[in-house]
Amino acid sequence: MDYILQGFKEAIKLLVSLDKEVLRIVLLSIIVSTSATILASILSIPLGVYLGIKRFKGKRLFSRIIYTMMSIPSVVVGLIVAILLSRRGPLGYLDLLYTKNAMIIAQTLLVIPLILGLTYGLAKSRGNAIEKVAFTLGASKWDTIILIIRELKADILVNVATAFSRAISEVGAVMIVGGNIKGHTRVITTTISMMNSMGDYPMAIALGIVLLLISFVIHSIIYSYNE
Repeated sequence: MDYILQGFKEAIKLLVSLDKEVLRIVLLSIIVSTSATILASILSIPLGVYLGIKRFKGKRLFSRIIYTMMSIPSVVVGLIVAILLSRRGPLGYLDLLYTKNAMIIAQTLLVIPLILGLTYGLAKSRGNAIEKVAFTLGASKWDTIILIIRELKADILVNVATAFSRAISEVGAVMIVGGNIKGHTRVITTTISMMNSMGDYPMAIALGIVLLLISFVIHSIIYSYNE
């Protein structure tokens, strides 16, 4: 137990002293996960609303597929992106592997099914009533989608916060495409994994505390907005 308590003490010292290495890792984690969540939201929210209110053949099968994709393992996403971006891959000429942009791409692909599925389910259950109101007002399809997003924005924000939490807490995809390079692609989760394997607990505990604090702040802001 002593080494655990000592780890917590050292972790508090690292956080209070604003250790440069800790700050660099935390800042990169926030940049990567925030960028991925914003990109995924821009792509997925309008599409999720459209598919949720749209009547089309095979919608039940589509629902099963998208809900299955919501739980896709992060290592699978990382592997796919790594293959695409590798030297022999179709996008290898972009030279993105083991960069910050590769991690943003991987996390974007990871959270797109989550935001798309949650928005799709939300629009499917509550969007039709709003669509009928928009139809009586003579709104176009795009205006209807915008109206539904506005009416359901509180729930959509919760979905986006959930996606951000998954992005910033995942380790498999960013480890594969980022390579955990010190000062370049090392983020909170990959550092915790590495420190644990090395038995260096203070840094791992410090970053674990920061990770929990970030999630707490994000969800507190979202839920305060909804109250």
